[in-house]
Amino acid sequence: MRLSTKIAYNTIIQIVSKVISTALALAAVAIITRQLGQTGFGEYTTVVTYLSFFAIAADLGLTLITVQMISKPDIDEDYVLGNLFGLRLVSALIFLAPAPLIAVFFPYSAAMKMGIIIASFSFLFIALNQVLVGVFQKNLRMDKVSIADIVSRVFLVVGIVIVYKFNYGLLSILLVTSLSSLVNFIFHFYFSRQFTIIKLRFDFRFWQEIMIKSWPLALTITLNLIYLKTDTLLLSIVDRQSDIGILAEVGLYGAAYKVIDVLVTLPFMFAGIILPILTLSWSQGKKEEFSTVLQKSFNVMAIIAIPVSLGTQLLAKDIMTLVAGPDFSGSGKILQILILAAGMIFLGNMLAHAIIAIEKQKAVIKAYLFTAVTSVIGYLLLIPLYSYYAAAWVTVYSESVIALASIYIIWKYTRFLPNLKIIIQTGAASLLMCASIWLLHFFQINNLLIVLTVAILIYFFFLFLFNGLNRKEIIELLKK
Repeated sequence: MRLSTKIAYNTIIQIVSKVISTALALAAVAIITRQLGQTGFGEYTTVVTYLSFFAIAADLGLTLITVQMISKPDIDEDYVLGNLFGLRLVSALIFLAPAPLIAVFFPYSAAMKMGIIIASFSFLFIALNQVLVGVFQKNLRMDKVSIADIVSRVFLVVGIVIVYKFNYGLLSILLVTSLSSLVNFIFHFYFSRQFTIIKLRFDFRFWQEIMIKSWPLALTITLNLIYLKTDTLLLSIVDRQSDIGILAEVGLYGAAYKVIDVLVTLPFMFAGIILPILTLSWSQGKKEEFSTVLQKSFNVMAIIAIPVSLGTQLLAKDIMTLVAGPDFSGSGKILQILILAAGMIFLGNMLAHAIIAIEKQKAVIKAYLFTAVTSVIGYLLLIPLYSYYAAAWVTVYSESVIALASIYIIWKYTRFLPNLKIIIQTGAASLLMCASIWLLHFFQINNLLIVLTVAILIYFFFLFLFNGLNRKEIIELLKK
């Protein structure tokens, strides 16, 4: 199978599976929010956010370094993967184990502290999974990942439905989440045996080599965590006036953020497919091929990001009411802001992965450090005054800075700058799409499914008309 065909196959499979898994994830969120309400979902969000600090610290940059290391020619893949897996297991245990103990010093309820213990197992299995995903990315067999994700999501939804039916509450939801992560890991591990036999290896000298390669990534990921997740953590502990309660505000913010979390898995998924290709092209000195792949990848992300960012401004309240229920309609205003941050993630993420492909991770550390420091200052100053609105706008700021920094670093070392013609084309098509949404609302057609269907058709019609989609490439792809 030709390389371009493999990429197309992986992309199509992942898009289809992502639609399914996204629908299942949103179904899970819909049930959880209706089960727990604003305050209960605030507790759920706080538990997950708290643990994410420890989980990201345990990452050590291994998730991305895995693909980079095993994509190089003449590498002993079994040996490398065995050591990466061993290092990931040890780091996950070291960093996750203290989480329940440190939680004692936070102003959380007993149920939330018990929830932290239960949910920590979910993060352990996720951590182990991330090394295995690198195997499928390298072999361009992300269909295996898709199967594992869908099965685990089905398990999650079924489990949460049972919890909802019997009204078991927060701890049961977190238990089902951990079991779902275990199911995901079992499927990933089973499928990985088709490509490699992973045995735990503890070559500490090689671990040192891995850490030398991965520490810039580990540092940038930690800094990324600080500016992305500190907002929710501070919302849960900063004392301020609130008409509905602090945890209820966390719940409203968390519901909107959950939609963003589900949405931005798409650019990370796509970048994961393209990263091995970029790494190989750059390592072989094929700069023109590197630039071509990167530009086309940027175009794909723009085609999705621009209409989603603009369309959500008109549909945010309806989306949140559908996803989380009428009690969370207020999350619509938060989603209108956070979707702008999601748009920047779509546009900047591919370039951030390109930095990894050219092994210039150290160059971006200053940008991440600056963003983390200024974002935390912004959160501390503004959250007491403006609550979740401040958190959302600072998130937009942080993602914009990182996207711009990624563009600059890629230009500095490769002289590649993305052609922004696609932004104009998608922007024009998106504005016409928004006009169609406004007209539908004007004529009292408010069914979200109908509105979304019409909007998508209008958008792609005008995008094709403006040559944002290349007819020859579409026909070639369909033939393949």
